[in-house]
Amino acid sequence: MAEDDEEVEAGDEEGGDGGEPSSEKGGKKKLLIIVALLLLLIVGGLAAAYFTGLMDPVIAMITGGKAQGEAGTEQTEEGGRAVFYDLQEMLVNLNTGGRKSSFLKIRVSLELESQADIPRIESVMPRIVDNFQTYLRELRIDDLKGSAGMYRLREELLVRVSAAAAPAKIKDVLFKEMLVQ
Repeated sequence: MAEDDEEVEAGDEEGGDGGEPSSEKGGKKKLLIIVALLLLLIVGGLAAAYFTGLMDPVIAMITGGKAQGEAGTEQTEEGGRAVFYDLQEMLVNLNTGGRKSSFLKIRVSLELESQADIPRIESVMPRIVDNFQTYLRELRIDDLKGSAGMYRLREELLVRVSAAAAPAKIKDVLFKEMLVQ
């Protein structure tokens, strides 16, 4: 027994001296893990910024602004930036079939291909508003329900505005506000 106690005491003393190198190894491991986590966080953040489009201006600056032009899309006069034209707010009666009247209040923005299309849009604005009004007055509340209704409405408005502003290219119709009462 006494020999066992002496071996334990000797082991404690060696463990105390041997503890410093093991804590030094543990410190190096912790530092390595922290550095690896920081690198992973930085790489993940850059990847997220790239895939969400936040890195596009930086990439365009580095590549000389030809990133979008090489992909086959035409750049606008403003270097590939979208051009938006806000239409006036419209308030129309919806087709309710004789029941209580319902109203649709809508504000839309047109996405144009270039800045040069704005004068053409302004010159045919009465025709665009008329096309929108006649279409919107025939809608029922059920036609506007859900995302499918919004999609159909967007497509129909795009067809009508594209027909009215024939030479000008309208890329999309964007809803800024839509209220059904």
